[in-house]
Amino acid sequence: MKVLVQRIYENNKLARAREWARLLTFTGTLQVLIQALGFTCGILVIRILPTQEYALYTLANTMLGTMIVLADGGIANSVMAQGGKVWRDRDKLGTVLATGYDLRKKFAIGSLLIAVPVLLYLLRHHQASWLMSCLVVLSLIPAFFTALSGNLLAVGPVLHQAILPLKKNEIIASAARLVLLVVTLFIFPWAFVAVLIAGIPQVWVNIRIRKMTNQFADWSKQPDKEVRDNILAFVKRIIPGSIYYSVSGQLTVWLVSIFGSTIALAQIGALGRLSMILGFVSALFGTLIVPRFARLEACKKMLLSRFLQLHGGLLIFFMTILLATSAFPEELLFILGSSYAGLSKELVLSVAVSCSSLAAGFLFSIAASRNWAINPLVSIPLTLVAIVSSLLLIDISTLAGVLKFNLFVSASEVVMYFTYCVLKINKIQ
Repeated sequence: MKVLVQRIYENNKLARAREWARLLTFTGTLQVLIQALGFTCGILVIRILPTQEYALYTLANTMLGTMIVLADGGIANSVMAQGGKVWRDRDKLGTVLATGYDLRKKFAIGSLLIAVPVLLYLLRHHQASWLMSCLVVLSLIPAFFTALSGNLLAVGPVLHQAILPLKKNEIIASAARLVLLVVTLFIFPWAFVAVLIAGIPQVWVNIRIRKMTNQFADWSKQPDKEVRDNILAFVKRIIPGSIYYSVSGQLTVWLVSIFGSTIALAQIGALGRLSMILGFVSALFGTLIVPRFARLEACKKMLLSRFLQLHGGLLIFFMTILLATSAFPEELLFILGSSYAGLSKELVLSVAVSCSSLAAGFLFSIAASRNWAINPLVSIPLTLVAIVSSLLLIDISTLAGVLKFNLFVSASEVVMYFTYCVLKINKIQ
């Protein structure tokens, strides 16, 4: 009997391994295509736009990321966590999504009111005319609202692991963006055109995802007070940190945009484009890992085992990327064009910053998927200590110095979130 039980256990492990291999191969292949299309779009924008216009484009994209974080405030993570508890019940999942969607719209207005004046100031600071500044801001709004909606619309399919339709939509949207860029950017090489094109295909994608989501969640449900209270309780714990990290997460760009030149701003944006390969593992993480981690039973041994396995694999992946970048910096810079040659040291630092920031983001997502929110009275002071310490130790008057500063800060966040997650898992009875 003991032998039989052991064989069943080994067969289950083998079956799980095969299932994960199939999922990773299937999803990875589709994601490679998506990343290839996105990378091509990014390089096309870098090579076509003049340096001044690309600097404005970098500013707009950075502000877009900040606006999305502010408008979300932890809502998407809380919806994922609550949806993970009722994902099999179409009515209850529909109530969770409808409530999150209603809250998200209100938060979005507040985000716009805060971000638009700041973006206008920075655009004017980098010699953009009033007309160009207004056009960049207006072009950002469609991308902002479609990105916000897309995050919530995908919760149902992601929880049910309906990966193929989601990835097909992403591939079509990426291909459409590439075609639009080729058609328009050679004629109108302006930053606002590139920003606007990024949001247009996503409108079509959101319509498709909403139709697909109907089989998993009932969108006719009304927002529920109890669900809203649960979401807001989580948001209240996390929003101070969200506001802080919406700034610190793009600290490199903000420092360069305020204290650096327009050329340096374009350079930091261009170097960041070469880190887009990391979007591959980021997409796999968000699509396959976070939803499954949210659905795991509250078993200390299993959660800790999965957590350590996951981050061990990420560490190996990031080290491989860094070694490859260090070995071939000139070849990678050639892709960006002659305007960005001679930035080998800065390229390696930029990729290191991206790896570290992604690791911190992954740890945050893992915690949020279980409704764990580190107290901002703990996280913000710890990060401020890291910022002040790095400012005392590092000269940030150069692009390399700013990158070293950001690497130091993001690495401290990795340590903080890793420690927090392990402590939360160990508290499980």
